[in-house]
Amino acid sequence: MTTTLRPAAITLNKTDGYLEIKWPDDRTCRYPLSELREACPCAECRGGHSRMGREYDPANILELKPKRVYTVKNLELVGNYGLQPTWDDGHHTGIYTWEYLQRLCPPPAPAGTP
Repeated sequence: MTTTLRPAAITLNKTDGYLEIKWPDDRTCRYPLSELREACPCAECRGGHSRMGREYDPANILELKPKRVYTVKNLELVGNYGLQPTWDDGHHTGIYTWEYLQRLCPPPAPAGTP
């Protein structure tokens, strides 16, 4: 991992239910917490490391429909490479690497698009 992947700022907004990350390239990504919980990258949630994801995952994994509204009880930095949330359902084994979070970030709209 290069240090250019590291966020410039991280904001957890528990009231409105999102995680916002400002990346060094000036892109800001807002991740709805419930969708982020459904996109947990751990082996239990994604079906194991050998399969590298559920077979029915869409191209944009944040399009998964949440089973319910989730909140984050605690958010910890993991080394220099990611975040580990503890969710209100008790789940806490997923590590969201900077690379994974950047892949989940929707691309910017083309210039001139409303």
